[in-house]
Amino acid sequence: MNCIQYLKEAIKNVELELSKSGHCLRGKPTTPMQAGYRPELDISPVLGPEQANYFQSLIGILRWAVELGHIDIHIDVALLSSHLAEPRLGHLEQALHIFSYLKYHPTSHVVFDPNYISWENAGFQTFDWKEFYHDAHEAILPNAPAPRGHVVQMNAFVDANHAGNKVTRRSHTGIIIYLNCSPIVWYSKAQTTVESSTFGSEFVAMRIMVELLESMRYKLIMMGVPIDGPANVFCDNQSVVTNSTVPTSTLKKKHNSIAYHCVREAVAAGVLQIAKVQSAENLADLLTKSLSGTMLKQLIQKILW
Repeated sequence: MNCIQYLKEAIKNVELELSKSGHCLRGKPTTPMQAGYRPELDISPVLGPEQANYFQSLIGILRWAVELGHIDIHIDVALLSSHLAEPRLGHLEQALHIFSYLKYHPTSHVVFDPNYISWENAGFQTFDWKEFYHDAHEAILPNAPAPRGHVVQMNAFVDANHAGNKVTRRSHTGIIIYLNCSPIVWYSKAQTTVESSTFGSEFVAMRIMVELLESMRYKLIMMGVPIDGPANVFCDNQSVVTNSTVPTSTLKKKHNSIAYHCVREAVAAGVLQIAKVQSAENLADLLTKSLSGTMLKQLIQKILW
């Protein structure tokens, strides 16, 4: 799946609009957003009604490009989208910068690969949770159809950029969910609470991921698709992995208790299992913050073709 033709027409229309005022898409950027740019710190002039409407239309186009598979611009579009109500000149310039990036990086394909991945050396641990969540079970309706066909494997990566927003200090969640080797869900969104620690922001991200996984598992089960055991989830924060997977681990921060029990009960119910992954190998990292050209290329090559 790709959006090459869609972007080709979109870029053509943007260049046509810019030519009316004697401008054009400049340069051959290696990243969607200029290095060091922070949308929340932009103090350039506020756009007038006509330019603001144009900015909003550009973001709409970019959002659709993300839906069609351009995961490499997801975080940048998400950051700019939070300024739709009162966009500034700098925001418009960055939106056009993303189009410049897409002009020279148009061929991103999402490949629906049916192959399975062996996680024998991933470090997943199994424990008896009955003492802690004795009635934990996956929500499956009694009228669910009998599973048919090949089983599917669910794999997910989750990450959070702690206090990433320099103004509100809210963290940003990044999640990518696979069925077998096919990316199906990509999620990049600011968290609704301010977390005082990296642990807190990562646990909130894990809770959001659990909700997305449970929803997808329910849909698959009700369509009669057999699932290959618990989803395999990877996180780069060892404290979160330990608190999620070891029954005897205790929560020291009462503020995070809801996310703590939500994730642990899902583990106890066999919905998912969690393992540690190095930050450089966490694919969700590109959905939490703008990366350098080198890091972006290294991660996106593992997702898109």
